[in-house]
Amino acid sequence: MKISDIKPAVWDMAARAQARIRPQLDEIDRVAEQNTRKVMEAFQDHRVSESCFAGTTGYGYDDLGRDTLDKIYAQIFGTEAALVRVQFVNGTHALTAAMFALVKPGDTILAVTGEPYDTLRSAIGTAGDGFGSLKFYGVNYAQVDLTPEGEVDYAGIRAALTDTSVTAVMIQRSRGYADRKALTVQEIGRICQCVKEINPAVHVMVDNCYGEFTDTVEPTQVGADIIAGSLIKNPGGGVAPTGGYVAGKKELVERAALRLTTPGIGGECGSSLGANRLLFQGLFLAPHTVAQALKTAVFCAAMMDELGLPSSPSVEEKRSDIIQMVKLGKPELMKRFCLGIQAGAPVDSYVTPEPWAMPGYDDEVIMAAGAFIQGSSIELSADGPMREPYIVYMQGGLTYESGKLGIMMAVSAMMDVL
Repeated sequence: MKISDIKPAVWDMAARAQARIRPQLDEIDRVAEQNTRKVMEAFQDHRVSESCFAGTTGYGYDDLGRDTLDKIYAQIFGTEAALVRVQFVNGTHALTAAMFALVKPGDTILAVTGEPYDTLRSAIGTAGDGFGSLKFYGVNYAQVDLTPEGEVDYAGIRAALTDTSVTAVMIQRSRGYADRKALTVQEIGRICQCVKEINPAVHVMVDNCYGEFTDTVEPTQVGADIIAGSLIKNPGGGVAPTGGYVAGKKELVERAALRLTTPGIGGECGSSLGANRLLFQGLFLAPHTVAQALKTAVFCAAMMDELGLPSSPSVEEKRSDIIQMVKLGKPELMKRFCLGIQAGAPVDSYVTPEPWAMPGYDDEVIMAAGAFIQGSSIELSADGPMREPYIVYMQGGLTYESGKLGIMMAVSAMMDVL
């Protein structure tokens, strides 16, 4: 399947969708402009120069670029400190480092947005055989589910916080593989306020994956104590080759660094191996790249409306992450959607995605990802667990123009079986 195979009817649908979403595209551009200014000011304030791009080897002592990037991330996210490292192998790794900066043996970490997504459940030990980081470190886990309407259960949070062993609250900003909306920064701020009113000593951590630069403020600017995310998602701008970040209160970031390396080493070691330029350039591009992904997601929502398929967020809904959820209802439609997204990719467009037992997930997962960087979620991709009601999660798009074509390919593929 090639771009030339897009059906004429799909081009007509795309024209109608494009006309409909013009106000949303303009608002996305406004946010991107403000975030670009924030990033550029941080680059200028910390005197980024070519010398920051030199890589280090071995221990990585006195890595100018690495240390400067930490300061830039801290300024952008409005925090006391940040830890940006290629040694984080993925977002889950960064999240667990941040999480265990908040607890000690005997403490309880409270998830207040329901069950974490699949890979984090495996990491902390609430999935599979249950032997994950929490059990290993002697930390307890508690959970407050969302209401049946998908809203935050503030009464449930207040009740759970009466347990004096709770020292940390975990918020998942994005929907993950759940049929619920992403939390806005304002909603996260309200959760933080609720927690601090009950017990100011409890630290709040936010899984910020997929959410960076979708708004002009971040969770750490509305009360979160620490956030974490992946560099092959939003803040890497589609350029960073690997890595993750943690940002927040200085003491907590230092503790996370001890989890990444070891006590006595912390963030002092960790060579950048020549990746600094890509991390700086990716961050510089991130506000614009995130805007391209958001535009692609809005276009996808409009195209699903054309087909009569339910999707979330709606075209008009405020967005807090780059993910577009489409409820397809049938496994064949899910395969077809992913086939079209893969065919619309610049890399491996000839490959047919098939469900497989992906590490860290309870069900087989189908994934379309023709990316320059393996697993990069800021590049156009679509994936989801093969379970009812067969929901696919589309995200990314380095350029809106290519993202549109990918969505049109997916629609063309589905029209054969609709």
